[in-house]
Amino acid sequence: MKALLFAAGLGTRLKPLTDSMPKAMVPVSGHPLIYHVIEKLKASGIDDIVVNVHHFASMIEDYVHGMDDFGIRVRFSDETDFLRETGGGILHAENLLKDGNSDGKGRFLVHNVDILSNLDIGKFISSAREDALAQIVVSDRKTSRYFLFNDENRLVGWTNISTGEVRSPYEDLDVASCRKLAFSGIHLISEKVFPVFREYGFEGKFPIVDFYLKVCRDYPIYGTVPENYRMVDVGKLDTISVAEEFLSEEGHCCGEM
Repeated sequence: MKALLFAAGLGTRLKPLTDSMPKAMVPVSGHPLIYHVIEKLKASGIDDIVVNVHHFASMIEDYVHGMDDFGIRVRFSDETDFLRETGGGILHAENLLKDGNSDGKGRFLVHNVDILSNLDIGKFISSAREDALAQIVVSDRKTSRYFLFNDENRLVGWTNISTGEVRSPYEDLDVASCRKLAFSGIHLISEKVFPVFREYGFEGKFPIVDFYLKVCRDYPIYGTVPENYRMVDVGKLDTISVAEEFLSEEGHCCGEM
């Protein structure tokens, strides 16, 4: 199976480290972040990884090649001309992600480079609904922004509880009746997404969340809440030590957590 690893971001919240290196190369427990994520993906049976790059792109490419591409197939989706955000990054990597033999029935995993978790990726993939345009990993954790799901765990909207903002294609959505779950930066996407991008006029630079919220009424997008799920978003300097403690507790070194 293929995976897209988001590694193009500027990592502004990790300054000053990211003044001289990309977020993907920030060291955690003796290895760059990208090492931990690729090893986890590899241990989960993913043997074809596309890494999107922008900020200090050559540093990421040189590191991966220096690791002999981790013994699998690793290719790069070049966004050095401009950052396309998450949705645009997926669309830009279309030719690298599509399986020429799948007749549009294939799927690929998308994973943020700054997310460390104990997710059983193989189980997540095997349990995903066949009719899903996308299956997203979510959790019941405290934040200000939540995806909204109905009783079938189908995406119906989004809310920012700090501002009261609600976004949904359903005009009469009863937010109080919805499940509020936080996105984890990991999702399984059907290759059918590419024509849907074009159907709804998405191109260039756009967040995948905007796309999900636009199409979720017409195309099924589901949430998965893994049992006993733990994750660390290594997005700020003070989360590096948290991530190192997490890796130590999970016993993660070179593989599935």
